[in-house]
Amino acid sequence: MTPAYYTDAAFTQVFTNGGAGTMVYMNLTNNGYRLPTEAEWEKAARGGLSGKRFPWGNTITETQANYFSSFIDRYNLGPYGGFNTNFDGGIPWTVQFTYTNDNSSPVGFFVPNGYGLYDMAGNVEEWCWDWYATPCGQPTTTNPTGPAAGSYRVMRGGNWLNYAEVARCAFRFNNVYPNETIVGVGFRCVRGL
Repeated sequence: MTPAYYTDAAFTQVFTNGGAGTMVYMNLTNNGYRLPTEAEWEKAARGGLSGKRFPWGNTITETQANYFSSFIDRYNLGPYGGFNTNFDGGIPWTVQFTYTNDNSSPVGFFVPNGYGLYDMAGNVEEWCWDWYATPCGQPTTTNPTGPAAGSYRVMRGGNWLNYAEVARCAFRFNNVYPNETIVGVGFRCVRGL
């Protein structure tokens, strides 16, 4: 496979590692592994559905995804208020809440979407390649990639700390710098064609 990341805009120097401030360029035409663009992530999350809030429809319950359930959340139809207990034997999450604790579910625990992809809603937020901007994407109809630079990369999907509305296919995050690590944030690799 041909690498997707480079340290120059001409795509001659392959990116292997780097610290904060390292400029990285992505060649979408190469077949190597990479982060999805925001548009690719959303298309994958929808699983072939169009115009629905979640990968399976317009509402959500704790049997479909790992998220923080709230009775006041207009999309949530789950019976339980709080952290999901479906995957841990029904034992409520009792550890004192801090950002160092992890209540993520096992990968693939919930039913996949229409494309056979697991955990596209809830569990952990997922990094996308695009820099966050409003409106999202470039003015193009073919896989927009957002602005050339920014402070935050886009994150999608919500996590176990977030309410149901954050797990929607269209919800966008921009609150973690690319050089930070935080519980509830992960990534999904894609491979170019």
